[in-house]
Amino acid sequence: MHEWALAEAVVAKAAEVARARDLARVVEVVVGLGELQDVDREALAFGLAAAQRSVPGLEEARFAFEVEQARCSCRPCGHAWALRESLDALPEEDRESIHLLPEVVHLYVACPSCGSPDFAIVGGRGVSLLAVDG
Repeated sequence: MHEWALAEAVVAKAAEVARARDLARVVEVVVGLGELQDVDREALAFGLAAAQRSVPGLEEARFAFEVEQARCSCRPCGHAWALRESLDALPEEDRESIHLLPEVVHLYVACPSCGSPDFAIVGGRGVSLLAVDG
């Protein structure tokens, strides 16, 4: 379960940020979840709750999640767009394939401006720490 490893990493980073900012107690931690990141939020929340119990100052912190929209940038023409625009036009089976293995997106999606499949995913992947508030 990679959610457990993610939870431990988020709590460790939040504790590091809190120490650097001299926060004795953390009230809220905002975690960014990339739209293309295959994370079970319930499992991640459970892991966060377990991991935070052993970290002084984070024991009672609330964890909130924000979804980061997947964004693309075409290498040939420079056009930038929200991947959601392209995904909405695909059949459910294709969207599920992309969700499970984002690297296959180039097989299903092309730049809406020039039609090239040569684009970069510039946002909406991974897990990030957006805020640590005391």
